[in-house]
Amino acid sequence: MRRIALLLLLLAAATPTALAGASFPDVIPLPNGFNPEGIATGNGETFYVGSIPTGAVVQGSLRTGEVTPLVPGAAGRAATGLKYNHGRLWVSGAGTGKGFVYDAQTGGDVAVLDLAQPPASMTTPSFVNDVVVTPNGAFFTDSMRPVLYRVATVRGGDPGAITRLPLSGDYQHVAGFNLNGIDAAKGGRVLIAVQSATGKLFAINPNTGVADEIDLGGATLPFGDGILLQGQTLFVVQNQLDRIAVVRLGPGLRTGTITGFLTDDDLDVPTTIAPFGNDLYAVNARFGRATPADNHFEVVKVRR
Repeated sequence: MRRIALLLLLLAAATPTALAGASFPDVIPLPNGFNPEGIATGNGETFYVGSIPTGAVVQGSLRTGEVTPLVPGAAGRAATGLKYNHGRLWVSGAGTGKGFVYDAQTGGDVAVLDLAQPPASMTTPSFVNDVVVTPNGAFFTDSMRPVLYRVATVRGGDPGAITRLPLSGDYQHVAGFNLNGIDAAKGGRVLIAVQSATGKLFAINPNTGVADEIDLGGATLPFGDGILLQGQTLFVVQNQLDRIAVVRLGPGLRTGTITGFLTDDDLDVPTTIAPFGNDLYAVNARFGRATPADNHFEVVKVRR
């Protein structure tokens, strides 16, 4: 009884300002001129965002909105999609053709992955765009080449051998940006990816590269970018449309229904999303906007 009375007393003493301060901010500013693309959530309320042109990574608190440097930018590096896994940050290297793995606490290098070393006959540029980490390894998409890059994981999550997995089946490579966002289903036994140029979704066998198109009843998801799978619900960022599509997937992952769209007035060409609690956090990349050194960028909380 005394404990209940003490709790009521504390609640009565709490000021409205103090209670408001406990809420998470709706918009978190990133460093001016940062040019972000990818976001990942880690332990607690920690999040990470990468810079496309420099490869720098910042870490922040979703609770306070404080952002601090983690990985410094460097020549020959870039950062698009990124994922947190077992204390490691796996980062897609965009036009460098590489992947980077960092220690999520110190920001130090764990590995530099030469993903897109082509055979002599292949002259197509590479754009390593997104990554997902599964029990079977990490898988990177390449938006310019019809291939996935699989990186085996060893010693509890560190990177191992690289395998290049050609895509086949229903997948057709087209002009423009191709495979972009990627996630895993069924414990990593199936990969889900979106093709930006066509708006199509694919379920991909991680062992063979055979891709089956996910039938959306004739609908497509143009400008598809980062994706997030939670249960049977797939969230697909449509960057130029400033929205996140909500897709209910069928039990066999061969069909899906677009059930709605998440929007927010603060979204400005969002690219990727990460989950925290009942919310999604999206990065405003502001593609197509003028990007002087003092341009502003944000992480936006989107309620489901």
